[in-house]
Amino acid sequence: MTMVGIARATAMRMRKVVVLGATSGIALQVERQLARQGCELLLVGRSAQRLAELQVDLSIRGGAVTGAQQVLTYAADLACVQQHAAVFDFARRTFPDFDTVLLAYGSMHEQKDSETAVDILLDELQVNFVSATAILTLFAADLERRRTGCLAAITSVAGDRGRRSNYVYGSAKGALSLFLQGLRSRLHPAGVRVITIKPGPVQTPMTDHLPNAARFADPEQVARDIVRALERRAPDVLYTPKVWRYVMKVVQEIPEAVFKRLSF
Repeated sequence: MTMVGIARATAMRMRKVVVLGATSGIALQVERQLARQGCELLLVGRSAQRLAELQVDLSIRGGAVTGAQQVLTYAADLACVQQHAAVFDFARRTFPDFDTVLLAYGSMHEQKDSETAVDILLDELQVNFVSATAILTLFAADLERRRTGCLAAITSVAGDRGRRSNYVYGSAKGALSLFLQGLRSRLHPAGVRVITIKPGPVQTPMTDHLPNAARFADPEQVARDIVRALERRAPDVLYTPKVWRYVMKVVQEIPEAVFKRLSF
């Protein structure tokens, strides 16, 4: 490899990754793969006990490769915007040269509940859109100032078109995807990458209650796609598994007169 090639390879390698929503099903698989690569991690999530367990597990996985690895944790309810400043301050003080931020949390209420209870509807929007954009804004400004890094967020294919079975969840995820599109344009001149991650249905605790959940995508496969994207081997918008890019292209082309009669 030439010296230029070595420099580029080094520049693309993740070193220090902040995971917002570190205890989610997809995030867990991503973290395990990052730990095996020797990345240092800052894990943010609600459960201090679960974070402590992850810290031990990931330190062992990473230490087996590198001989030593830093895994930090911070317990916070990311749905609560009032806690974001403390989360960001902790990251700046203890993990100041982080180069990658992955937002991996969300919620999925029953659609029927959101249709009949405004408080549930508002909670769905708060968690999946309002809180997500609020904390991303803090981390985006820091990466923009340093003119480096990558910011990625997990949205959903459900945000590509409103369906009667999950349009509240889908509208929140769709709004987040639109936010990321604008953020990507804003941060491009600073050399900061912004990745929109759109999984199809994945086997996680959040989807266990859904029909046919056993047929959903393997979270380990989805995590592999995400890690490759973070390593700059994927487009700005990542569909995972990749078949969903083509599925959603077809779905988006269905005329509204037909689509509104479909029951899914």
